[in-house]
Amino acid sequence: MKTLTITEGRGRLGYWLKKATQGDDIGFVFEGKIVALRPVEVYSSDYALQEYGLSQSDMMVVEKKIGAILEKARSRGEITKFTGGKNDFC
Repeated sequence: MKTLTITEGRGRLGYWLKKATQGDDIGFVFEGKIVALRPVEVYSSDYALQEYGLSQSDMMVVEKKIGAILEKARSRGEITKFTGGKNDFC
C-alpha cells in the first residue's frame, strides 16, 4: 500500500484517486491511522438509507409526496418535463 500524508496527497489528489480506481492500494495517514481510498458502488436503493436514514417504506412515502408536488407544479406550468433534448435548456 502506498501511504501518504494529507499534504503529500493534496497536490495530486486526482492522480491518487485514479490510481485507487485502477486497483492500487492508496492510503492517507490521518491522526495516526491509515484511511484507504477505495472505489465503492452506490446503489440508489441504499443511498436514501445511508444518506438520510430512510427505510424502504419511508422512501416510498417520500417518493409519492415528491411525485404529487411535481405533478401540481407541472399542471400550474411552473416546470416542464425533461426530455433530454437541447430545447429543454431554453
